[in-house]
This record gives sequence, structure tokens and C-alpha cells, in this order.
Amino acid sequence: MARARLIDPHELERMMRDAAPLTVLDVRWRLDRPDGRADYEAGHIPGAVYVSLDDELAAHGAPEDGRHPLPDIADLQTAARRWGVDTGDTVVVYDDWQTFGAARAWWVLTDAGVPDVRVLDGGLGAWRDAGLPLESGPVHAARGDVALTPGHLPRLDIDEAAALPASGILFDVRAPERYRGDVEPMDPRAGHIPGAVNAPTGGNVDELGRFLSSEQLRERYAALGVTGDTTVGVSCGSGVSAAQAAFALSLAGVDAALYGGSWSQWANHPDRPVATGDRP
Repeated sequence: MARARLIDPHELERMMRDAAPLTVLDVRWRLDRPDGRADYEAGHIPGAVYVSLDDELAAHGAPEDGRHPLPDIADLQTAARRWGVDTGDTVVVYDDWQTFGAARAWWVLTDAGVPDVRVLDGGLGAWRDAGLPLESGPVHAARGDVALTPGHLPRLDIDEAAALPASGILFDVRAPERYRGDVEPMDPRAGHIPGAVNAPTGGNVDELGRFLSSEQLRERYAALGVTGDTTVGVSCGSGVSAAQAAFALSLAGVDAALYGGSWSQWANHPDRPVATGDRP
């Protein structure tokens, strides 16, 4: 299976300078500001194309499907060609908030068969810290020719997520207060999937938002119960921050399955049980 790959700002700048086959995607998205286009147009990495997570990296269905269902492959291919992705391109993705949007793009495009998708370590902040320039305004890329096929990464449906804790580990990567059920600002029920283990995404990165080393990530997840033969799944609120955890686990050498519906799907099925508190 394709392994996660990071790229640092200077390496990206060299690829841009050398005119390597490259597409750079700006996937700015936050829970409180899901449309990042205005921030993108105010300043972005030169040549980067804006990607709307809500509209292009997710489908729109019933509440029972969750808030960010994975996109249909035909719709994703149309979007990727609009972004200018050609067959053979290296695709670099970045954002400005905890690598959530970038990791969602990494997961979706890797699952769709794009072989070289890299995450800018530290995101836009790392680019700025490196003293590299920004440009403003939109970028309209020439139409790409990439052909996508789904199913290159493991995923879980709602029944598989329910069953996984009996034979492996399902990580719930939301903040502890949402995992416990103390608060629930987004979905109709509070708590977590019975048997899920809390592993907040903040533990995957340092204070600058850069990913921990592969060895540090292996140690983190080993302490949470992952061994060489453990079947691992990841869940969050709606399948966005869980992609960051899947990326981090891949850096650690672990192939984790993404539960795309996550809590936003589970909470909209009243027949599904709910656990609360600190224990799985």
C-alpha cells in the first residue's frame, strides 16, 4: 500500500523552481470557517489551486450518511482535473489548521489511485517561517487529464466500525471532552462508539504543527495498544481529522482503515449504542 509522504517547504520550492510535474493544492478548512477561499485569495503558495473540502472532497447526503461522506469517484475526477492534476504529477497538499484539510485531500486522492501525494509538513505556517513568498488572488489551472479509480486505501462502513473493537482497535481521534460525551457541538448525540479508544490528533504533531518522527509515532501508538498485527481503524467527528490520524499512522508504518461516516453518521442512527466517559 502507498505510504504517507511529507515534504518540507524548501523541497517544494525546489520542485517549483525546477518545473517538476507538480500540482499544489490549498485545502484551507476549519470547523468554524469551512469556506477557506477568502483566506486563500488573500495569500497562498504561488501557483496553488484552492480546493473546497466541503464541496469537492466530500459528498452531500442524508444526515444518516454523516456530515462529510466520501466523494463519488466521478465527481472527484472532475474536480481533480479542474485543479490541473495530470497523470504522473506529484500532488502537494497543505492547509493552515492542524493538517486536517490537507490530510483529507491526501487520503481521498491516494485512495483514488494518485501515486504521489505529499503533505506539506507544518502547512502554510512552515512555508511562511521558511521566508518563502506568497501570492494573492485565484489560480485557474489548465485542465488536467488524471484518471481516478477508487479503493486503494482501507476503509470501514458503519457495521465494520461497530465490529472492529472486538478484534482490533478503533481510534476515536476527537478531543477528550467530545469522546467522553461532556459536550457535543455538532451532532445529535454525545459520546463515542462502544469500544473505541481515544487518541486525539494533537498527539501526532509538535507545537509548530509538524508531524512527530516515525519512531515517535510508532512509540505513541504502541503505547495505545498497536502491535505489528493489530487491525486498526480511525474515526472522528465526520471523517476529516481521522484522515490526519490515518496519515500519522501510515508514517508509523501502520495501515489504518478510515471510518468515513465517523461519529456524525453513528450519532444519526438511533439504534446504535453510545458509550460515555473515559473508558472504551
